Parts: sequence; structure tokens; C-alpha cells
Amino acid sequence: MTSVEVWLAILGMTVVTAVTRAMFLIGGERTVLPARVQRMLRYAPAAALAAVVLPDVLGTPDGLSFAPSNHEFYAALAGLGWFLWRRTMLGTIVVGMIVFTVLRLLM
Repeated sequence: MTSVEVWLAILGMTVVTAVTRAMFLIGGERTVLPARVQRMLRYAPAAALAAVVLPDVLGTPDGLSFAPSNHEFYAALAGLGWFLWRRTMLGTIVVGMIVFTVLRLLM
């Protein structure tokens, strides 16, 4: 890419970001989202987190992997299990890291 193309891309992303964020500010209190849209937006953080974490956890240079050598996947499963059981974030991180370290050292 040339420097002009880079600057055009940055400018375009700036405009898109500003417009999408300003839509809620411009409408003010008069703008009310329908109840269905409000219910759908409750799942946006979980969907975004899954979109960011899952490719990193499952992805290997050879593609998706559920193999025992994929320590990140099993550490993430252990952390998820802990979170569903105890609902503590610190415990989730600790359990995930312990499982990851043990698997990495043993395999």
C-alpha cells in the first residue's frame, strides 16, 4: 500500500467510527431502541469475546485443533468449567493458567 492509501484507510475508518458512535448521541433521548434490539445487544459482549478468543484457542498453524497437544484449548475448558461452577474471575484465570502450565510441562 502506498502512503496515500494508508491515510485514506485511516480517514475512512475514522469517519465510520465517528458516524456509528455519533448516531446515539445525535438522536439523544428521543431515540429509543426497540425491545427486541435491546435484548439482542445483551449478547454482543459474549459474541465479541467468543470471536476474539476462540480462533486464538483453537487455531494452530495447521488449522483448528482439538488434539491433546493443544494446551490452550484444554486450559480454556478448565477455566470455563471453573467459572460455571464458582463464578469467580480470579479463580478462572488461576485454574486456566495452572492447567495450561501442567499440560505444557507434562506433554
